[in-house]
Amino acid sequence: MALDKPYLNVPGTIIFDAEQSRKGYWLNQFCMSLMRPENRTRFKADERAYLDEWEMTDEQKLAVLARDLNWCIRTGGNIYFLAKIGATDGLSFQQMAGSMTGMTEEEYRNMMVRGGRSVEGNRYVGEDGDAQAHRQPQGSAFKKH
Repeated sequence: MALDKPYLNVPGTIIFDAEQSRKGYWLNQFCMSLMRPENRTRFKADERAYLDEWEMTDEQKLAVLARDLNWCIRTGGNIYFLAKIGATDGLSFQQMAGSMTGMTEEEYRNMMVRGGRSVEGNRYVGEDGDAQAHRQPQGSAFKKH
């Protein structure tokens, strides 16, 4: 890591900085390819074969196949690019965000309408709030694998 990054201590947050951008370049390029209908069709027909056409790491490919968006983000994915995967699967951004918190779409929407998560217990890594990593399993409501 080239620079001091004090934001690494923010729970439940991976900042898409230059390092993450470099790490996720091919993952994000794959996501952008899904803007074309013919690429979505090819991807849905044989997901692994389509992913193998990209210079992504095996870990990135497994994260996509698992539809584990938190894992994709840890490997350099940017949520705005990853949204193309959700759209390809027919999911709304709200459904995707809910899955990233382990909540259903309705639970996620209700939490956001109430103002989001409390800052109590979520100011830095190691507290015991609901945004801490140990409380953030990938949601299973929309998992296909």
